[in-house]
Amino acid sequence: MKHYEYVNVKLDTHMLSYDLTQHKEIIDRYARMGYRYVGFVPTKIVGYGCIREIDLIFECDA
Repeated sequence: MKHYEYVNVKLDTHMLSYDLTQHKEIIDRYARMGYRYVGFVPTKIVGYGCIREIDLIFECDA
């Protein structure tokens, strides 16, 4: 059976650009624990479709 872990990431927005750096550290950390990165889901979307938060999704065998 598969087990899924969800990690919320707040996107640091400056005007209309994003600082996307913390996801690399999180993905590497979960990989060391035996998880596999499988995707992301936007969890907070504000005006004009701007994504403010996402959940990174990780999978491992339970």
